[in-house]
Amino acid sequence: MPTADDAALAVEDLRVVLGGREVLAGLTLTARRGALTAVLGPNGAGKTTLVRCCTGLVRPGAGRVSVLGSPAGDRGTAARVGLMPQSTGAWSGIRAGELLRYLAGLHATPQDVDALVAELGLGPVLRTPYRRLSGGQQQAVNLAAALVGRPELVFLDEPTAGMDPHARRTTWRLLERLRAAGVTVVLTTHAMEEAAALADQVFILDRGHVAVAGTVPELTSAGQSLEDVFLAHTTVQAG
Repeated sequence: MPTADDAALAVEDLRVVLGGREVLAGLTLTARRGALTAVLGPNGAGKTTLVRCCTGLVRPGAGRVSVLGSPAGDRGTAARVGLMPQSTGAWSGIRAGELLRYLAGLHATPQDVDALVAELGLGPVLRTPYRRLSGGQQQAVNLAAALVGRPELVFLDEPTAGMDPHARRTTWRLLERLRAAGVTVVLTTHAMEEAAALADQVFILDRGHVAVAGTVPELTSAGQSLEDVFLAHTTVQAG
């Protein structure tokens, strides 16, 4: 486990109640600087709520979140943190290219938009309104938007959901490049193959807390697949 000194993200005993239900129930985890940390869990386990707490969008009822050494949502670190949410309905009317260039203009030293577009294969859809993109294309635009400001730490909430295999592997290569460049990546995913291929550290959540954590080799040392470990440590959430 990362120490306080090498952790880009430190979450301690986080508790959140939404709609009368305890969504996070004493969740504790850390993400090492320059590493890719995968957060797994069934629907309703608290993955998206965790990301929202880490980016200051949800205020926890108890616990502590430190992001790059500052409290979650701190204005002084906001420009150093990127977020790719699951959905961005507010962008529906804007063209993909206009959106990315607008977001790039908000940062002092943004990534080269053309290079990012080329890497993600977005060139053919730059003039297409966001709402008319396929689900996978929207995900690629969301990812580009999260990265255009050159974040030191980026949160990716199910980044490859809806992508075809080609786009998914392109995204994996991009995430590997980011990690090699020292960017800290925290991603949630339902794709066991994705976590197994990319993650330096895995946290499996169940009912708002960490059920089991470790590296992929540690979690699968008894010969199980990562999916087997996931199924053994999680429960089906009530609808």
